[in-house]
Amino acid sequence: MSSPRFPIPQGTLDMLILQILALEPAHGYGIAQRLEQISKSVVQVNQGSLYPALHRLEQKEWLQSEWKQSETGREAKFYALTRTGRKQLAVEKDSWARLTGAVQLIFNEGSK
Repeated sequence: MSSPRFPIPQGTLDMLILQILALEPAHGYGIAQRLEQISKSVVQVNQGSLYPALHRLEQKEWLQSEWKQSETGREAKFYALTRTGRKQLAVEKDSWARLTGAVQLIFNEGSK
């Protein structure tokens, strides 16, 4: 039986983070939780991948961050999408739609 977890394809994590933060600002742990929750535990991101990605997206100015109190009462770095990040998310979604559409065409050709 296969595992319910699915490895995230190279280059997809940034797009998923941008999408989660388009919903609302969140801290790193919250982002990981939302990804897991929305994907029904198929997408699970470890800290070793998540925090470097958040740092990279912040350097590209697609995210901004601020330290605030979390729901547990502890200080946490909350990330929010910038205007540039929203534009990049639209580009990423368009590229993803084109790619998945092309892959589906290829799969459909094999089933004829």
